[in-house]
Amino acid sequence: MPDALPARRSFWAVARQPRMLVVLLLLLLAAAVCGRLGVWQIDRAYERASLAAEQEAAEQAAAGPASLGELLPPQSALPGELVGREAWVSGTYEPDGQMLVTGRSLDGVEGYLVLTPLRVSDDGTAGESWADLSGPPVLPVVRGWVDSPDPGAEALEVPAGEVRVTGWLQASESTARTGEVPANADGPPLTQDIASSALANTWDGPIYAAYAVLTSSDPAQPSAASGGPAPLPRPVLDGGTDVDLQNFFYALQWWVFGLFAVALWVRLVRDEMAGGRRERRRDRRPGDREGRHDDDPIGTGIAGLPSS
Repeated sequence: MPDALPARRSFWAVARQPRMLVVLLLLLLAAAVCGRLGVWQIDRAYERASLAAEQEAAEQAAAGPASLGELLPPQSALPGELVGREAWVSGTYEPDGQMLVTGRSLDGVEGYLVLTPLRVSDDGTAGESWADLSGPPVLPVVRGWVDSPDPGAEALEVPAGEVRVTGWLQASESTARTGEVPANADGPPLTQDIASSALANTWDGPIYAAYAVLTSSDPAQPSAASGGPAPLPRPVLDGGTDVDLQNFFYALQWWVFGLFAVALWVRLVRDEMAGGRRERRRDRRPGDREGRHDDDPIGTGIAGLPSS
């Protein structure tokens, strides 16, 4: 009866061999290099996106404000490329509809946005943009920021009569926030969102699906130094493209190469396990040249033919 084959070596028994450990260290080094290159590509992706955004902002600032009617008709969604675009429009404030938007920060301090409806009288189209609507539309205007729900008369004061407003455009928000808004007995009503869909139920007439963040007005409103709302910086597109996709995919490729290096070592260990077992089987097989048995009439030639 032939001797039993030796037990197959375990994965870790093969992996702990010195030469396998050396190979593992080399491949781990290669994987670390690939990982670092992937991180570098991600950094480049965000850097390029940031530079592109800065260049776009500079180009828009250099172009100066455009008429609101040239950029956006009433009740139409604001395209992403117009977020942060400066526009002008004329109209009359309706202070009775003024509200404060809760949970908004400026320079790390939480406070409120002063949101005021502007009944538009001139958007640069001589009224053609709302000719098919029920009347002149309303534009929500964020006139600035205050730190209290009862900011005082100066912060809530608006220029009387027709005013020409210039501001950064921003897309209407959703009404996804939950929870009840507390009553504000000492000040204007509170709201969580600047959502045209909700404001349309409060303000009469058609409404823009966007709002303007005030940069200037003529006549001017009270300044922050005299108790008026504090000015706000140029808004940015929330949830927009903030990474260069080409560099992002380069990063993924480097990380895949790193994982492949580790997988290659696992494959080498498994091949070593299988190869060692084949060698032991060959050494113990009847009919080998150095261990051939005389009572083997057939031998181990190809397809069972006697070997020479």
